[in-house]
Amino acid sequence: MIRSRLFFLAMALAMVAVLFTGCGGGEQKEAGTEGGKVVVGSKNFNENIILGEMLAQLIEAKTDLTVERKSNLGGTMVCFNALKQGDLDLYPDYTGTGLMAVLKQPVETDPNKVYNYVQEQYNEQFGIKWMEPFGFNNTYAIALSQETVDEHNLSKVSDLAPLAPDMVFGSDDEFFNRPDGYDGLVETYGLNFKDTKSFEIALRYQAAAQNKIDVTNAFSTDGELITYQLKVLEDDKGFFPPYYCTAIVRMDTLEKYPELEETLNLLGGQINDEEMQQLNYKVAEEERDAKDVVNEFLQAKGII
Repeated sequence: MIRSRLFFLAMALAMVAVLFTGCGGGEQKEAGTEGGKVVVGSKNFNENIILGEMLAQLIEAKTDLTVERKSNLGGTMVCFNALKQGDLDLYPDYTGTGLMAVLKQPVETDPNKVYNYVQEQYNEQFGIKWMEPFGFNNTYAIALSQETVDEHNLSKVSDLAPLAPDMVFGSDDEFFNRPDGYDGLVETYGLNFKDTKSFEIALRYQAAAQNKIDVTNAFSTDGELITYQLKVLEDDKGFFPPYYCTAIVRMDTLEKYPELEETLNLLGGQINDEEMQQLNYKVAEEERDAKDVVNEFLQAKGII
């Protein structure tokens, strides 16, 4: 009798244990553990960090994959080598960067040619695939104060030709020394500026806003353009190379997690220049958390 009671007691305890294990198991399991893990990286500047976070949140929202974030890693070659070696599965990069910095090819201004070329070469040489471009083109641009633009009714870079002899062009040293920089710009557009001045890259916008210089180069999606109320002119002769951004992903990662490609391509064509500029402004200038800014954007777009 005692043995029977002990048996039934043991059975009851076992059933309770199973019930509690079943109820608590879902709470204790880490999200995405059934689907594996991917490592998302980003370079060491504001825009790339924002986009890396956007890719991470999209993957978390649309797949069972767990995401490990490795943000603010360094420059192009740091991230690219980490991707090649398998330390990263993906990160955001730019077509012009792939063409010139990685593949060491000359300047090319046709966006489709650049995208197709980097896609082909990355596939063949490195086992890396470019996803559909997000939509914006973070290339160089020419910027002036809104006051100067209004005074002379400027809209495109060609409009500067008759005014350049009375203007000062200011930029950072790199722009004055790169093939798609100052020398090519003035030759293409026939510009003859009165003088040039060199600034730290972070100070050139402020110098333009304070009329210490008349014209500067910019990155077309920089949030500082909003801060300092600078106007970007149309590159009407197509001088600057395209820097369309998207996720680049290891092909073996895509083979392992085929749902990843469709998920990442949900961002295809979803971000224009002005939207990226606003995202940069909110994080860099308003000092908001990138995670919150990204989440708001993805929800407003109906992507997550």
